[in-house]
Amino acid sequence: MIKYKALLFGSIGTIVETSDIQRKSFNEAFKRKNLNWIWTKKIYEKLLKKSGGKDRVSNYALQKKISVDEVKLRELKTKIFNNYLKKNKLKPRPGVKEIISYCKKKRIKLGLVSSTTQNNINSIFFCLRKSLNIKDFDFIGNSKLAKNPKPFPDIYKFALKKLKLKANECIAIEDSQESLNSAKKANIKCLVFPGKFHASKKFKGAEKIIRKISRNIIEK
Repeated sequence: MIKYKALLFGSIGTIVETSDIQRKSFNEAFKRKNLNWIWTKKIYEKLLKKSGGKDRVSNYALQKKISVDEVKLRELKTKIFNNYLKKNKLKPRPGVKEIISYCKKKRIKLGLVSSTTQNNINSIFFCLRKSLNIKDFDFIGNSKLAKNPKPFPDIYKFALKKLKLKANECIAIEDSQESLNSAKKANIKCLVFPGKFHASKKFKGAEKIIRKISRNIIEK
């Protein structure tokens, strides 16, 4: 029996594993701007506690006690990241393709409640074009649609309004604690599908931590 009317993927990381690609894109951006910064996997994992590349750069610069143009750095990183995605084909994370097909069949609405840039959204769907279709989603968010970024609930509340659904009619999937907090503040139950850089986290407030997406997440 179907339990929810909508499945809300909360970030691009719940659909495809991109964390290490993003880390390398940041490092390439630093190199081009003559910054002697190298974000190792260990450093990047700590930085991921904050949502949004601009804030990560800003906080890191504060730690290093130097001034940088975090907006331009983030824009350059995004350009490098998007160029990579346009030249390479990636596969969806385990179970993503199957659950989307199932939701379409059962007429369960699909959302990508992301607060990343529209360029990132476009590039993700381009590199996944053999597996996923952007038209299958009833709502797709971006950074321009919410006044406050995650962990604020703004983007989730906007999604509920557009989908014409109540919070208890939806189930969200997130991949980080900060994004989980965003869903919870919107009173939406949230599963956590951690990526490689979040696998060791405990995720306070999650309904459940899953390693693969399957149809039982939206069934009683």
